[in-house]
Amino acid sequence: MTTRVACLGDSLTRAQLSVDYLDLLERRRPPGDVRLTRFGVNGDFAHNLSRRLDAVVADSPDVITVLIGTNDARASLAGYPVERAMKRKQLPQRPSAGWFQQCLGAVVERLRTQTDATIALLSLPVLGQQLDGAAARASQAYSRMIAEVAATNDATYLPLHERQTEELRQADPPPIPYRDPTPAASVSVLARHALLRRSLDTISRRRGLVLTTDHVHQNSRGAALVAEVIDTWLPTRST
Repeated sequence: MTTRVACLGDSLTRAQLSVDYLDLLERRRPPGDVRLTRFGVNGDFAHNLSRRLDAVVADSPDVITVLIGTNDARASLAGYPVERAMKRKQLPQRPSAGWFQQCLGAVVERLRTQTDATIALLSLPVLGQQLDGAAARASQAYSRMIAEVAATNDATYLPLHERQTEELRQADPPPIPYRDPTPAASVSVLARHALLRRSLDTISRRRGLVLTTDHVHQNSRGAALVAEVIDTWLPTRST
């Protein structure tokens, strides 16, 4: 029996700028064990996700994974172009920690009441690779909020942030300062990847980054950890 898994999220799930963790997850499972459906939209905040759940409900999944909040966390950092993001993503109010929790709670509540799926919320990938930096601390703070929402709404919490923190501590990477990727920088990565045929891992390696290509989007090592935490939790269903 195949498990129908709906994977919800932002650009990390859309996998144009990140290595595809859905592909890596499928490779970790026995053939035919899972049917993965992608519900990722570039740049989404938790609010945006809360507005596009009709397709998820209609898909009738057995399992739903939610990886959202990276853009909400980025918006809390000094220098982030909040007004531009609000206009681009049609946000009705300025992003905040409280609003993030409210929107994520609304996502879980609707999925819990309108589907029969088992729901898991992933904590966020580490922003940047300086664990004592403001970006990494923001991703940690928002991950704590995700844990609170999961506990309050009877969802499973998957510790991606904790797993990536462990990986970074073991790697002991060079202290490269966090730089939030601009739209132009993202286009540059896409051009190098699609036109120059450079792998995302090559781009990552040349920048000295361990888990990401640009401090946000995942390389193979980072995406493998996303797949790992989901796979460790996801049960294998007998045929």
